[in-house]
Amino acid sequence: MDSPTVIALLGFVLWTLFLLIVMEVMRVWWVLAKTFPANEFKPDNSNLSPFLQRLARAHANCIEGIPVFGGLFIIALLTEQTAVTDPLAYLFLAARIAQSLAHLLSLHVMAVNLRFVFFTVQLVLGFYWAVKLILALVQ
Repeated sequence: MDSPTVIALLGFVLWTLFLLIVMEVMRVWWVLAKTFPANEFKPDNSNLSPFLQRLARAHANCIEGIPVFGGLFIIALLTEQTAVTDPLAYLFLAARIAQSLAHLLSLHVMAVNLRFVFFTVQLVLGFYWAVKLILALVQ
C-alpha cells in the first residue's frame, strides 16, 4: 500500500527506531571501550553528555507520540478513512523529524522555539484528524 498514511506511520516508527539505535550504538561503544560501565546508564542519560540527554529525550518524545498520532493513523487505516490523514501525513512526519532534529542540535532559545512550533504542527494535525475521523465515523 502506498498510502501517505501508511508511509508516514512507518516513517514515524522507523525514525523512533533510528534514534534508539543511535543511542544504543553509542552506549555499546562506550561499554566495549571500557569508558563507561554497562550498569551505570540511567534511562534518561542524565549521567552522560548533554547531547545524549537530548537524544534520550527526543526518543522519548517519539515514544510518547506513537500511541496518539500512530493511533490516529491506525484508526484511519482500519476504518478506511485515510482520505482524512493522507493529505497531511507527510507534513506530520516532517514536523516530527524536524522536532527531533531541533532537540538534538541545540538548547538555544531559537531551537527550543522551533521545536515547539514543530510539535504544535503535530498537535494541530492530530486534533484536526481526530475531529474529522469522529465526524466521518458518525455519519
